[in-house]
Amino acid sequence: MGRTLKRTAAFTALARALTAGARGGPSLGERLVALPRMIRATARGEYDGGLRLAMIAAATAYVVSPIDVVPELFLTVFGLVDDAVMVTWLAGSVLSETERFLEWEARRSSVVPGHVTP
Repeated sequence: MGRTLKRTAAFTALARALTAGARGGPSLGERLVALPRMIRATARGEYDGGLRLAMIAAATAYVVSPIDVVPELFLTVFGLVDDAVMVTWLAGSVLSETERFLEWEARRSSVVPGHVTP
């Protein structure tokens, strides 16, 4: 019973952290919903995340690539370490880029479009 209680408490704390966002920032759900908007804004040239999104896409392709299985078959632990490093970098990059995008989006919505006269 004690282990079940600890496990339940751990999952509850994790759920609260994911929904509330770290340090008062956007929640994981908000970040995931923002990803398609961020990709569209970058494709339209409105948001300057092109290079960062390309690096995130390349890291994702590297992690899921079947070519990456070959080193893991022969190098076992060392083959998995590169994936762990890549996934850690990827998660951090997605979190920071979505936070940056959401801040950009909030600033953008507070600006009134118009003409600047000299």
